[in-house]
Amino acid sequence: MSILLVTGTSTDVGKTVVTAAVAASALAEGRSVAVCKPGQTGVGPGEPGDLAAVERLSGVTRTVELARYPDPLAPDTAARRAGLPELTLAETAAGIDALADADLTLVEGAGGLLVRLGDFTLLDLAQKLGAPVLLVTVPGLGTLNHTELTTRALQSAGVHCAGLVIGSWPKAPDLAAECNRIDLPRVTGVDIVGTIPEGAGSWHRDHFTAAAPNWFDPAWSPFA
Repeated sequence: MSILLVTGTSTDVGKTVVTAAVAASALAEGRSVAVCKPGQTGVGPGEPGDLAAVERLSGVTRTVELARYPDPLAPDTAARRAGLPELTLAETAAGIDALADADLTLVEGAGGLLVRLGDFTLLDLAQKLGAPVLLVTVPGLGTLNHTELTTRALQSAGVHCAGLVIGSWPKAPDLAAECNRIDLPRVTGVDIVGTIPEGAGSWHRDHFTAAAPNWFDPAWSPFA
């Protein structure tokens, strides 16, 4: 089994669509894929969360959500406000280990790398699992700082960064976006391994799954 954790430089950078794109690409290779969302916030019982979007876009059928909280906050804060148990590192790792028969298990975090999912962060989870982290970033102003801070945190913790993915590349990129596409690998030392076109999250599944493998560098693999 290969495990790949997906985090972002912040919230709303495209983690869910990137997770779906990686899943679709692996499925296109004939691999089995499972997706875990440890802590889903901002949705009520029965409402579609991030995993529903991953399923809709990629066609993956094996998904696991470990906890759900109604307030759109960091999972640990949302749990306390709702009077619900917080996730623990041990139970989250066990939930992911239960998916070990899949060729690839994708784990989508909440917000950025150091957001508390419970008594732990996604960085702590990556260390416990010995798994790499794929970092989703944005193309615009501010991304150099946010991305380098995150890659430095990964490096300091001894966690391998599996690459950078631009979560939403604009149809008409401005000067900052064009420059950042060059500068991101330069300042972080990490390659851009994928670029997702703006609006891809609204595409029909057939269109999405056909296009997704082309969004990633042919030399990159989530199994590496």
